[in-house]
Amino acid sequence: MRVHIAADHAGYELKNHLVSWLKEHGHEVVDDGAFVFDAEDDYPTFVLRAAEGVVLDPGSLGVVIGGSGNGEQIAANKVRGIRAALAWSEETASLARKHNDANVISLGARQHSLEDATRFVEVFLDTPFSGDERHSRRIAQMFTYETTGAIPPLPQ
Repeated sequence: MRVHIAADHAGYELKNHLVSWLKEHGHEVVDDGAFVFDAEDDYPTFVLRAAEGVVLDPGSLGVVIGGSGNGEQIAANKVRGIRAALAWSEETASLARKHNDANVISLGARQHSLEDATRFVEVFLDTPFSGDERHSRRIAQMFTYETTGAIPPLPQ
């Protein structure tokens, strides 16, 4: 699996750990930074590059990391074609893939231990999309809105 990864200063150490962990587990890693610790850097600089990388690289997945993961999730979701999910447990990491076919996981490095954050990434990468009709339908509705601006009709 090719994994695009990015972090700001708050996620810098976790990102570097995950780059090594991913490589050790046979994944191809595209590191979009940060490449040095800079307490004043801005997460969109790195996260948008990783998100665009996922869109331009079909079949790949992404990992974005910050202090809480909230801003990184928001930034990644600005890229057309991205479905980024904030994971705070193994279950949310799994459901992001299984139900939402998320292609990016967002993590808060200040919210979790190194071991837990690594496990969330492992679960995310190992969980396939279920393909259930109801989940596919919902994803299609979001895609339609994203590409045309058409809001799904209200149920009758």
